[in-house]
Amino acid sequence: MTENVVVERMERIAATPEQLLPHISRLPEWTQWSPWEDLDPDLKRQYAGEPGAVGSSYAWSGNRKAGSGSMRITAVDPDGVGIHLDFTRPFKSSNELRFVLQPEGDATRVTWRMETPRKLYTRFVNLDKLVGGDFEKGLRKLKQVAETP
Repeated sequence: MTENVVVERMERIAATPEQLLPHISRLPEWTQWSPWEDLDPDLKRQYAGEPGAVGSSYAWSGNRKAGSGSMRITAVDPDGVGIHLDFTRPFKSSNELRFVLQPEGDATRVTWRMETPRKLYTRFVNLDKLVGGDFEKGLRKLKQVAETP
């Protein structure tokens, strides 16, 4: 059995899960809050499928910092969004993302979770250090977008 590496970050956002779902499940909306948006001003994007629907996808290709890859929505439900993420450059990897939405009073706790097979990362690569800060930045930006009237 392959052991997986998990990275996750949480943010409390003053919005309902219903208000947050479109920001996460509609991949074109990521341009408003993704922590990687400013890595390449000439990033090439390609969207397919109905935004927000299972099966919709987003592919990108950019400079050395942005790399290239694709995301596909695998689940959209009141509790969150599932996404399959493949990187093709600068390295190949296949990952499962899950945004978990948990109501907390007048807000929602959003957990951004990524799970990937351990074999893809050596003991010299700390995945948490590699993407944890990006997840924190993205969740802060999502909070700002969702809480701005």
